[in-house]
Amino acid sequence: MSRLPNLFYAQSGGMTAVINATAAGVVQTARLHRDRIGRVYAGENGIMGALQENLLDLSRESEAAIRDLRHTPGGAFGSSRFALGTPASHPHHYARIIDVFRTHNIRWFLYNGGGGSAGTCLHVANAARAAGYPLSVIHLPKTVDNDMVHTDFSPGFGSVAKYTAISTREAALDVVSMCRTSTQVFVMEVMGRHAGWIAAASGLAQEGGAGAPHIILFPEVAFDQEKFLAAVQKAVAADGFCVVVTAEGLAVNNPDVGEHVLMPADHGKDLLNVHTGKAAPYIAALVERRLKLRCHFAVSDYLQRSARHIASAVDVDAAWRVGEAAVTMALAGEDRVMASLLRNDGRKAQWKIVPVPLEKVVGKEVCLPRRFIRRDGFGITEACREYLQPLIVGEDYPPYRNGLPCIAKLKCIRVGKKLPLLCLV
Repeated sequence: MSRLPNLFYAQSGGMTAVINATAAGVVQTARLHRDRIGRVYAGENGIMGALQENLLDLSRESEAAIRDLRHTPGGAFGSSRFALGTPASHPHHYARIIDVFRTHNIRWFLYNGGGGSAGTCLHVANAARAAGYPLSVIHLPKTVDNDMVHTDFSPGFGSVAKYTAISTREAALDVVSMCRTSTQVFVMEVMGRHAGWIAAASGLAQEGGAGAPHIILFPEVAFDQEKFLAAVQKAVAADGFCVVVTAEGLAVNNPDVGEHVLMPADHGKDLLNVHTGKAAPYIAALVERRLKLRCHFAVSDYLQRSARHIASAVDVDAAWRVGEAAVTMALAGEDRVMASLLRNDGRKAQWKIVPVPLEKVVGKEVCLPRRFIRRDGFGITEACREYLQPLIVGEDYPPYRNGLPCIAKLKCIRVGKKLPLLCLV
């Protein structure tokens, strides 16, 4: 067996429509460097794969299976939200990860996730240094919320933005067909706890800055019930119907509203947990109770982040290239960095990928800038539209069989364990 050092890749947190495209970029690029990289391992269920020594040997997957990852949603190897803690609070977790890496001659750790995963990367890198183990750690950004700093956008966001804009436009056509004798108000809830990027993307459904969505509710703008109801009445009076898109992290001036609404207006410590499916029914009930208008609502939830069939071609390409760039950076000796997307031109779909030190990323998030929110707080500005539009350009349809999208078929061959079992506490 080759004694070349091996590479470990894992997926973390919530899924996107394109995270497996990043995985494909990692594996396909690594295979071009067989003279330097021995095997490519994936962690089964994210970082848990490293903790429990559950490694999948991607070197034994066919070229076709890896190629098919590019158009397969979800996380091909399983993800995890397990909290490792810090090296100070849970040193045994980090000692175990380093032991597993040392035992399996893993010298490159590529972790695909959001802000929390960036923190994990930095902790693992620090633990490796403290243990004197040579390890290159690269963070691969991913999040539908688009709240990561020092990257133009996060892979996964462009596709959920496209899905949101399309769904808003199509639902609006349905509502306008029914509004004379049936539904007059439609509310769609999208993801976004502290950041309103996904909700903002619904504004792309408008033509000429008018029409549906008539109202967008952002976490960055405290919810004013009376102002909102007046806006609904105005839209119905003008167009006969009203389409509302709300982020799940609806901010309220008074959180004392029973079990429905979600975040305090100051975005400080959560008074209530944010759960998808709370904002839309609250808004719909408010409209029906106060305005006596018939209202339907929908909660996008997992549908919006798994809709690979209508993914943005720009997003798919960026996701794959982040995987490619991460391997290139690792082989060039980069460490403790994130593979960041830097826009070359404000209005064109062109990006380059550069390393950004993890210290600049960890513990930070970027919310929707006020200059991207219309003055009345219910829509997006032209500056926001110019930022968002290039991210949803193009279609990258998966192949279909019997009317359904084809997905990757992986063998998921496990690597033999060499260490004692770990009891997680």
